[in-house]
Amino acid sequence: MNILILGGSGFVGTRLVEILKKDHQVTVGDLVRSETYPELWKHCDVCVDEDLRSVMKGQDCVINLAASHRDDVRPLSLYTRNNVEGAEHVCKIASELGIRLIVFTSSVAIYGFPEYEYDEDAPKHPFNEYGRTKLLAEAVYEKWQKSDPQNMLHVIRPTVIFGERNRGNVYNLFRQLASGRFLMVGNGKNRKSMAYVGNVVEFLKWNVEKNQQPYSVYNYIDKPDYDMNDLVSGFEKILGKKLPPFSLPYWLGLLGGYCFDVLAFLTRRNFPISSIRIKKFCAQTVFSSEKMLHTDFKPPYDMHEALRRTVHFEFLQK
Repeated sequence: MNILILGGSGFVGTRLVEILKKDHQVTVGDLVRSETYPELWKHCDVCVDEDLRSVMKGQDCVINLAASHRDDVRPLSLYTRNNVEGAEHVCKIASELGIRLIVFTSSVAIYGFPEYEYDEDAPKHPFNEYGRTKLLAEAVYEKWQKSDPQNMLHVIRPTVIFGERNRGNVYNLFRQLASGRFLMVGNGKNRKSMAYVGNVVEFLKWNVEKNQQPYSVYNYIDKPDYDMNDLVSGFEKILGKKLPPFSLPYWLGLLGGYCFDVLAFLTRRNFPISSIRIKKFCAQTVFSSEKMLHTDFKPPYDMHEALRRTVHFEFLQK
């Protein structure tokens, strides 16, 4: 099968290329050159039809990982451009070229802060531009799928993804833990759904090769869900060190986040601490993966092994 991975130069895309290229012809379409697979890379802006035609021609399947996803993307209009308008352009060229299979990585951010263990039918109340535009992008792809009975669409909504070489929020947390500068905000009893990159890419592969539904939507979460205290304790055991048992009250941590917001506005700089990051850290964000668990897909790594592999690679091996 000829498979195009849009956004394939990134963290998830690189791991996905690694497992797909064994059995398929893979092309990476990205604004950024792939450091790991430069021979498979082609320059592509998802909002430029000429770029998309060039990389999508001759493809059997398009996996779209491309997105503006960081908390600090500016201007905010980039979320709409890359996430929503990008989806519109991908669907347009897919219809033009007769491509029948699209796998789209959305996000659990479309739900907002969950009030219980949200499944795929839960209310959608995104709290930021990333979640809002991912939800709108889903609607664009769904419209494409309904436009032709031969079109197949699989939407995957992963929770926060971690793993070797990731440089997102989970890595920042682990780095603070490893440095000994970590300070718990809140009581640490809030649970977090997480997903290991090695499992996420295998699930994407399963959707390409085995999912025969014309339209499907899946949350992706690796169970069990850890609360922050359990996560810190597990990290201590793997790393073999004891961290200070101090914590900061939530209200005080949030106040500090607002101070950094003001400082960022005045200096036009981005800081690792912000009010939204404090809120996300202290929120209970738990999602259901029951629908995925009822398929024949089996994640190759359990959570303990996934955390051990990540911590060993990032902080012990080096």
